[in-house]
Amino acid sequence: MARLFAALALPETVRTELAALAAPMAGVRWLPPENLHLTLRFIGPTTPEQQEAFETALGRIRVEPFILPVNGVGLFPTRGPSRVLWAGLHHAHPRLFQLRQQVDEALLAVDPALDVSRFHPHVTLARLDRDHDSGQLAKFLQRHAAFEAPPFGVSEFHLLASELQAGAPPLYHTVGTYPLHSK
Repeated sequence: MARLFAALALPETVRTELAALAAPMAGVRWLPPENLHLTLRFIGPTTPEQQEAFETALGRIRVEPFILPVNGVGLFPTRGPSRVLWAGLHHAHPRLFQLRQQVDEALLAVDPALDVSRFHPHVTLARLDRDHDSGQLAKFLQRHAAFEAPPFGVSEFHLLASELQAGAPPLYHTVGTYPLHSK
């Protein structure tokens, strides 16, 4: 079964800026630049039949292209022990939310049981071990609070499959690419 998710790819200029934030810190595992993306919706394990239905449904989405800024850094979850260090989209374009809504509607039409939790647009930069150094992380957040990457144009989104690997970051494969365009 393929583990699928819908996502926006980041241009190399943005991935380079985000990768430059990586600094050695205890308990912080930085993602490789090629794995940096913005997840629109995690779908999870799917059968080939479900995958085909998801691909067809996503192909019907109609949203105009837009420009997206990447700015700020933070931690998830906001309550309890932090597990993820992210770069945010605090001033995200309304069309990003329109795209996310249409992705959810398309996926739910195929599988009404999908979990459609709240959307916090972000790019995961690193995963945090339980024993991460909170003091170092707090200094990092303060130092990069005003972080901004160049805004980038969003003209398509992707359906990706992730392949988990023991002791290594997952491998991502593009299953489908969906251009954005008006109705």
